[in-house]
Amino acid sequence: MNSKIKKQLWGILEDNTTKKGRYFDYFIQTLILLSLASFAIDTLPDLSIALRKSLHIFETISIIIFSVEYILRVYVSKHPFRYIFSFYGIIDLLSILPFYLSKFLDLRFLRAFRIFRVFRALKLIRYNKALNRFRLGFLIVREEIILFFLVTLVLIFITSAGIYFFENEAQPEVFKSVFHSAWWSIVTLTTVGYGDVYPITLGGKIFTFFVLMIGVGLVTVPAGLVATALSKARENEA
Repeated sequence: MNSKIKKQLWGILEDNTTKKGRYFDYFIQTLILLSLASFAIDTLPDLSIALRKSLHIFETISIIIFSVEYILRVYVSKHPFRYIFSFYGIIDLLSILPFYLSKFLDLRFLRAFRIFRVFRALKLIRYNKALNRFRLGFLIVREEIILFFLVTLVLIFITSAGIYFFENEAQPEVFKSVFHSAWWSIVTLTTVGYGDVYPITLGGKIFTFFVLMIGVGLVTVPAGLVATALSKARENEA
């Protein structure tokens, strides 16, 4: 009997190809969006006491539903601990945990945990095939992405050191050290170029030209990786 109930619950929670599964997905998606809207409205100043009370009631109801969903997902999972420590499991937990922490422990620093309420937005990934494809794409090229970020960190260090040696004497207050030069390196390599820190020496300007050329190529790499990964993910779904 328990296995039959468990199977039925799994069909609703995990299988969105069924009618009940689709309705459940739509319900949770709607609740997430309303919860995020409630979170945003709650940050407005000068709200009436009645409205704040209504928002609090809605938040409590939402948390109860999300909590029941989380418990049921753990229950129907073939490997409960694997789900708990999975990406979705952690997101589901982070979306409800701040509410309970703030209720049981009245500590000021715990207010910072309220920011995790926005993690409910990530719960939408579970219910959207296109967004889920991004997750599958990331899994396909995660090694390449990790390597890309490692290379990027090395380039940031090299360019930070380079601009430091070119500009330190001319602008000692701006390029005080390699660490202070890292900001210039990041905004230049990413081609953002805020313009708040820039070279004034000839060597620094020439060095910046080459860094910019590297940066233009650098920002296109993730786009290529994502495009390839999404194509593979689409092929796997077919």
